[in-house]
Amino acid sequence: MRLLSHFACSALVATVLFPLAAAQTAASFQFVFTDRPGPWSVGLRVIDQYDASRPFTLRVDGATISSPHGRPLQTLVWYPAQRSHQTPMTVGDYAALIETETSFDHPVDNGSPQKFVAAFTQGTGSIRMWAIRDAKVHRGRFPIVIYAPSVDAPSTENIDLCEYLASHGYIVLATPSMGASSRKMTVNLAGANAQSRDISFLITSAEKLTGANSSAVAVIGYSWGGMGALFASASDPRIHSLISFDGSFYYDPGTVSAAGVHPNRITVPLLFFSRAPETANSPGRQRTNGDSSNSAPNVLSQWIHGDLLHLEMLAMSHIEFCSLFLRSQRFRTDGFHFDPVGYSPQQGANSYNWTVRYTLAFLDAYLKHRPAAVAFLRRPSTENGVPPHLIDSTFSAATDATLAHH
Repeated sequence: MRLLSHFACSALVATVLFPLAAAQTAASFQFVFTDRPGPWSVGLRVIDQYDASRPFTLRVDGATISSPHGRPLQTLVWYPAQRSHQTPMTVGDYAALIETETSFDHPVDNGSPQKFVAAFTQGTGSIRMWAIRDAKVHRGRFPIVIYAPSVDAPSTENIDLCEYLASHGYIVLATPSMGASSRKMTVNLAGANAQSRDISFLITSAEKLTGANSSAVAVIGYSWGGMGALFASASDPRIHSLISFDGSFYYDPGTVSAAGVHPNRITVPLLFFSRAPETANSPGRQRTNGDSSNSAPNVLSQWIHGDLLHLEMLAMSHIEFCSLFLRSQRFRTDGFHFDPVGYSPQQGANSYNWTVRYTLAFLDAYLKHRPAAVAFLRRPSTENGVPPHLIDSTFSAATDATLAHH
């Protein structure tokens, strides 16, 4: 399977093909994350740690060497924090972290991942976010959420989502999307398994954090990160729910089958967001290479032992599940060409905000067991205030009707 799901590649396609028309729409749209923070302030810690059980190659002064400590995992941790008068992080502060993803104590050049972060944050670096670096942890016990980024992407590709969840009482951890033995992610079983192992490593790390509730753990995977998240959910019993932002396993069940993962044996609830239906000419669309992907059973059709909520986001393209791209100047110039027929960039941005709200409701329902969140998920989307024709919702109860028990 060869998915062209790398969001940098998607943006490049639009930049090359549509520069003139895009420039005419650049001034008409600006993404705004409209959801207000929850009752907690947000703190951010950057934890430099290694998985000594796995080898890794590093780029040092243009040369490739073996890491003496194993696999470097720069871990971003967003958490509920005490109120502080310190200055919050900026988009530029977040962007700078990618330069030390594998080196920790000094900047290095890791090539294309850094280039597309630089391109996506150009002109937006001064935007203030919510998190305050190293703020004091708020008292309490909070569920754990692991975020798995898309191909080659940094931990920061969905800053708005991660900060939002922390403000509502979740501890969120993320590491970059990296391959089995180097910074470059590979779109194959080795790459997906590497990210799956990263997820389990992060759960173990989270269990040691102050206030972490290790009996309530969820994983969120975007694009290729959804594949690793699925693999982790199949192998790690500490995971209690799974959320996927247009995850690759939906489009490539062949890789799922080849990995020996059996969705019909997974018992956790799944919230799956899919992008709008695409045409053959849709820029940045995910593609398969025509192998066993077409003959393997669909993952969602096999999801029978866990509740399944499938939300088809009719105004969103694949790239619009990434807030780093939505915020970028590049989206202002290129985003128009990614929008599904009949929809505008503003409708896509509004849909992203609804994606975040449904993610919170799903976590509140399954990790915090809140009846109001259960009711939110079970209602038609228009009854939750979603404008018509933005979301198609399908719910399938597990054989043991887990949602009904909450």
